[in-house]
Amino acid sequence: MGFIVSPQQDPAGLQLLTDRCSLASWAWLWIIAGAVTAGSAFLRIGRDRVGFLAALAPPSVWALAYLSAVLTGEYARGGFVAVWYLTSHVGVICWASTVPEYSVPPPPRRARKGKAT
Repeated sequence: MGFIVSPQQDPAGLQLLTDRCSLASWAWLWIIAGAVTAGSAFLRIGRDRVGFLAALAPPSVWALAYLSAVLTGEYARGGFVAVWYLTSHVGVICWASTVPEYSVPPPPRRARKGKAT
């Protein structure tokens, strides 16, 4: 929301993104991905893959932008920011997507019509 409410002029390391569209537009990527992720949290286990993929999109794009800034010489410290996004965001999301759901009880079985349970 910060990039939408008070956009920064030419933020360091994000030229790859700002060359394509404004940071306010990229902020909407975070918002939409967050909404998809939050909505996927209410889906049954195994059907929430879309939420994990949506959660991976924004930090992956930001990490790519900062890595590009390092390689082009635009922002030398971008490597540290990229590693931070890749470990604290992308890595944690990938790990969370593999955690088994042992504590979740199985869905209740439906009784067949005409048969007492």
